[in-house]
Amino acid sequence: MVAQETALALIQLGAVFFGLGLLGRIAARIGMSPIPLYLVGGLVFGTGGLVELRQVDDFIHLASEIGVVLLLLLLGLEYSAPELVTGLRRSWAAGIVDIVLNATPGVLVAFALGWGLTGAIAMAGVTYISSSGIVAKVLNDLGRLGNRETPVVLSILVFEDLVMAGYLPVLTAVLAGVGFLAGLKTLTIALVAVTVVLIVALRYGRYVSAIVDSEDREIFLLKLLGSALLVAGVAAAVQVSAAVGAFLLGIAISDSTAHNATKILEPLRDLFAALFFVLFGLSTDPASIPPVLGWACLLAVVTTASKVATGWWAAKRAGAGRYGRARAGTALVAHGEFSIVIAGLAVSAGAVPAEFAALATTYVLLMAILGPVASRVVEPVLALVPRRMVGGVLTRTELSPTSGGGAESAPPPDAM
Repeated sequence: MVAQETALALIQLGAVFFGLGLLGRIAARIGMSPIPLYLVGGLVFGTGGLVELRQVDDFIHLASEIGVVLLLLLLGLEYSAPELVTGLRRSWAAGIVDIVLNATPGVLVAFALGWGLTGAIAMAGVTYISSSGIVAKVLNDLGRLGNRETPVVLSILVFEDLVMAGYLPVLTAVLAGVGFLAGLKTLTIALVAVTVVLIVALRYGRYVSAIVDSEDREIFLLKLLGSALLVAGVAAAVQVSAAVGAFLLGIAISDSTAHNATKILEPLRDLFAALFFVLFGLSTDPASIPPVLGWACLLAVVTTASKVATGWWAAKRAGAGRYGRARAGTALVAHGEFSIVIAGLAVSAGAVPAEFAALATTYVLLMAILGPVASRVVEPVLALVPRRMVGGVLTRTELSPTSGGGAESAPPPDAM
């Protein structure tokens, strides 16, 4: 009997991995993030789907937790402490605008649906945070990493990630139903931890890197993964959030060690993160999506406009021209991994109604598709405006293939 269950579990798990590989290949072929397809895969094989996977639930749950840890660890590895401090100084004003414009729609919809303060706080995070992974991929694919507006986009993403270091502990405390004082204590611990890690990384980052570094890839991987899980577990034990603990560890590791750690952990991150997205889809009943589809579309329209407005305003302050402002705005539209992490925390805690998962899933599906599409079409669409305004005659300046400087510039042909 046990052998049969093991065989069935291996078959189901093998089918999941192979299916994820096929979905990832399809996403690469059409030039989009695989996250929406992973969510759809979870919907197909989850509660209310075509086939339910019952034998691998425990493994996928644990793997998804590891996926969150690795997602945040590698996010932290992308930043050095000086970069975070510089980014915070440069983007704090745009960051505040970003919070107000993009968290507010989630709060209003949550209250409109009667989900109370807990649902509002969780939904605010879902609509606020852009997907760093999708944004970075789109900027790279479209050759915009050297554009004038790109540092503005990256600074806003850095600010959002730092906000998450304070937001996730608050969300964890709210979901656990602790009182105001306990929640304040959790937030204080998180902020102190962030401050201490930044100081340690600035002054003693090389020592932290030396502890986990190794010339042997196997030993290096074991030390990295072990330290990440240990730190995440301790953080979760003091209700600071395992994700925040992993993020802070990533920040503390610097220089060549961080670069090598990213290379060795990326395949594991992609594997376990894919299972995390599948798990969220598995926990969402497809039948619960139609009732919230209208709300998801409304949120998608509103937050697309608010993200574009955020990027436009921030890029304008940096001296970018109209095309650069538009590119900055559309680059921020995509939502993905962080939104699902937040929604996953809320759903697993049982502190929000079942409709929350359906709304979050549908919303992220829409935004993960809208973001890359908007980034690709914004220049051709914007190029139509001056033609209509000046009777189809463009000036020499408007046709120059610049990267979004102060002059009004049309997009380069290869970016169309």
